[in-house]
Amino acid sequence: MALTLASAARLLSEHGLLREIIQGDAWTLDAQTINGFDKPFGSITYDTRQVVSGALLCCKGRFKAEYLDGIDDRGLAAYVAENDFSAATKAPGLIVNDARKAMSLLSAAFYGYPQNQLKVIGITGTKGKTTTAYLTQAMLNGCSDGKCALFSSADNCLDGHTYVESDLTTPESMDAFRMMREAADNGMKYLVMEVSSQAYKVDRVFGLTFDVAAFLNISPDHISPIEHPTFEDYFHCKRQIVKNCRSLVLGTACAHADLIRQDAAIADIPVTTFALGEASAADVTAWPESADHSRFAIAVEGEQIGSLSLQLDGDFNYANAAAAIAIAHAVGFDFHETAAKEALRNMEPVRIAGRMEHFHDTKSNTIAIVDYAHNYASVTALLDYVDQRYGKDDPEVTLVTGSAGNKAYDRRSEIVRAAQNRVNHLILTFEDTDDEPVEHVCQNMLDSVTNPDLDARIILDRTEAVESTVAIDRKNPNRLHIILIIGKGNERWFKNHGKHIPFEGDDHIVERIFGLV
Repeated sequence: MALTLASAARLLSEHGLLREIIQGDAWTLDAQTINGFDKPFGSITYDTRQVVSGALLCCKGRFKAEYLDGIDDRGLAAYVAENDFSAATKAPGLIVNDARKAMSLLSAAFYGYPQNQLKVIGITGTKGKTTTAYLTQAMLNGCSDGKCALFSSADNCLDGHTYVESDLTTPESMDAFRMMREAADNGMKYLVMEVSSQAYKVDRVFGLTFDVAAFLNISPDHISPIEHPTFEDYFHCKRQIVKNCRSLVLGTACAHADLIRQDAAIADIPVTTFALGEASAADVTAWPESADHSRFAIAVEGEQIGSLSLQLDGDFNYANAAAAIAIAHAVGFDFHETAAKEALRNMEPVRIAGRMEHFHDTKSNTIAIVDYAHNYASVTALLDYVDQRYGKDDPEVTLVTGSAGNKAYDRRSEIVRAAQNRVNHLILTFEDTDDEPVEHVCQNMLDSVTNPDLDARIILDRTEAVESTVAIDRKNPNRLHIILIIGKGNERWFKNHGKHIPFEGDDHIVERIFGLV
């Protein structure tokens, strides 16, 4: 059914969001008194630059009346806002308690509730969301002849095979429902999407119920005045996914798992568990079959169904694979059947640019690993992997890292705490920022160093930081050198003062220096 002023008002009223409808001096709750109340909106947008004749405009965030200058000449049909803008436009205004919640509900309705044509899987956690999302998509694509879409912090895929770089971990609600409509129209049967804490904090997924939700893990992150004031707030936001799903997948090693189980029990949500370790009582388990942890056996409900050797190194990625299998199991795939077992193979070739990418120098005994690790948990997991895989060779380890400006202040000291007693050299360098000087961020990190034996220094130019490290390592070719370059992955830009500044990319820098291109 097409979205009209009348149906929009009715929907908002049903959810307790509509305060009144205002047009000029007229204030009413009866949309039928407004001229054109039953005319379908031709488009919906939250960007005034995209307003055309017949458009419904959602005024979210710090919206100002001056943004509406000249809007009537472009044919604005109506607007949704928390404030009365009748002095700036003749269009009727749906005045609401919460514009973001209203936008999510209205977007779903405008695009014909596309989520009802898809099995929607939401994945949350502090680390592993992107990798688990890609592995889950590969798994479900293998079981459905390529009918699984993806929303991730790296890429969006609306047809099962074409990937386009994304802007947000979880899209704005209007963009999400628009892309869901496109995915459904493309014949997709499944959608896998990352769900950030901010998605619930700012209502990007308001009104959306996930068929399956996965809660991978939790540890402190995103603590800052513009994100979450405390860990409790961060965790609380993530926990909202439990009561907004029909089935939950949970990592047994997740901190505060008992509380998440209580959430599920109160909401009467069934729980499927996953874990690393052969002796685990989880529904899906994975354990190493080889001494170097390069192949893991997989069991579902106690029955071994096969084994995996992923392109993505590290035990934590096999935990992500176990989560993906648990998700497929919760969706309804029977791993006693051959087709589902064979779909395991679809995860093996998955590579994600900028995540656990290994490069070997052609001129020295040096290995560089480019990864997106950016907090205590992910840096610890990465260093655990280095110890496990290369520790016997006594490598010299250099960590090249920065931390985001203006937010997640806790990451700065936490990255240092995770690394300072486990690496030989710590080079602090450029990372994304808004208006906080990168020098200030790096100095904060340097001030957090308490190990007097650690070689810690600041090299602001990120390219120079990598080049100088390689040059030093090449002077001692007899020792194994490990260079860990983290935080940016394969991103080709820096965010600086609200703008994207072109950047070669950590992976390309390494490939160029190592003579791999």
